[in-house]
Amino acid sequence: MKEAIQLKDVKYQTDNNQILKGISGDISEGDITTFVGPSGAGKTTLLKMLNGLLTPTSGEIMINGKELNTYEPTDLRKYVGIALQSAPMVDGDVFDNLSLPLKLQNRSLEEEEAINILNVVGLEESQLHQNVKDLSGGQRQKLSIARTLVNRPKVLLLDEITSSLDQTSQKEIDELIQRVSKKYGTTIIWITHNLNQALTVGTYTWILMDGELLEAGRSEDIQNSTNEHVQAFLKGVVK
Repeated sequence: MKEAIQLKDVKYQTDNNQILKGISGDISEGDITTFVGPSGAGKTTLLKMLNGLLTPTSGEIMINGKELNTYEPTDLRKYVGIALQSAPMVDGDVFDNLSLPLKLQNRSLEEEEAINILNVVGLEESQLHQNVKDLSGGQRQKLSIARTLVNRPKVLLLDEITSSLDQTSQKEIDELIQRVSKKYGTTIIWITHNLNQALTVGTYTWILMDGELLEAGRSEDIQNSTNEHVQAFLKGVVK
């Protein structure tokens, strides 16, 4: 197993608040790793560090064997894409939004390539010039993921991307993420509050609580954890 990301004693502090208390672990290349844990566990803080939106107070993050802080920010964001729950859009149509990552690099997106990416995420070619205001929540989330894929990131970070969607849309996104992982060999890290989703979609699962990594392993093994706090969380009672 090759590691895409290595974390060594990563800490993050704001004023007197210790948000991450020394996270160490490896994320395997080409797999889906899910992050779960109660609110305030430090999941989003950790995710934002992985594409340079936040800088650790101390510790080391290696991406593809190279220290994260040695990447140029623009190169890092191409290598490590991120899609958020809110799926923010620019005014205009689907193509305008898909073109945005390349436009920021003074490059243009070919319409044929745009259609290929829409096919990957389960949107129709006929929607290419549809106004984004007319898209459903699930369609906007698919477009947000498609836009991230324009840069062909090696690592894709997902933060609660299905939490506001209905069950059908959520299932479609689950299948889409698994399809992206398989088609591109992308390393995917997904924060979800849905434990069943985490254990079903993720090859590996990390359980974070109170700024610490309590358990990390293959998703099917997590439920057999001997850690009492992990067991309490799995049963819906956080101690």
